[in-house]
Formats: sequence, C-alpha cells, structure tokens
Amino acid sequence: MDYYISNTVRNSSFDEVEKKVTELLKAEGFGVITEIDVQSTFKKKLDIDYRPYKILGACNPVLANKVLESDDKMGVMLPCNVCIQQKEENTIEVFAINPLVAMKPVDAEGLEEFAKQVSERLNNVVQAIAAND
Repeated sequence: MDYYISNTVRNSSFDEVEKKVTELLKAEGFGVITEIDVQSTFKKKLDIDYRPYKILGACNPVLANKVLESDDKMGVMLPCNVCIQQKEENTIEVFAINPLVAMKPVDAEGLEEFAKQVSERLNNVVQAIAAND
C-alpha cells in the first residue's frame, strides 16, 4: 500500500485544479488551513525556477478533534497534506497522504477507524478531481 493517494488531471490549468481540489475538500468536511507555494518559495529562497507545486494542509475539525482526544501527540500528523503539481502543460497531478499507512505505526485505541474515515474522504477528493477529465 502506497503512502499517498494520487490522480492525474488533463486539459485543466493548475489554478482550475487547485480551485476544484479546495471545493472537493470542503464537500468532504475539510478546510485548507495552510498553503505552501513551493514554486514561489524555491524562487525566493533558492533562486530556483520550479514547476507549479502547492502543498495544502487540509483539516477536518471534527475528525481532528476525535484523534487528538484519542492521543494528544497525534498533532504531529496533522493537518493532512494534499499536493498539487504540474507535470506537463495542462497535466496536473493531485496526491494526498494515505492516513492508513502514515498512522499504522501508532498504537492508539480507535486510530485505525479514524484513519479509515480520513483516508476514504481524501480518496473521494483525489478520485473526483479527474471525474470530468
């Protein structure tokens, strides 16, 4: 099992895909609470021209509350990262952390059920992103 869930979108711009990902996350109960623009950061800090690449920190407050009640150290696993990167012109990859793999080493009661719920919701987003492709 891979540590990420992935899908590719063709015939869409980076901005269109980012907007759609954000909308799909919202429909699954997630908000984007952090955003890292890798392209801009690399240009500013390293003077490197990098392809469009963003890391969105997605959080579902209800599920985050449940996991933190279960184990207060689980904050190191939050938020769930969802990434968008341009592979080629009009070819965008969307990928997200797979909580079933990421949280496997943690031995906390009820965590596997939580990971399944989050994984299912993130998978819904990643699979739906290319539904109209």
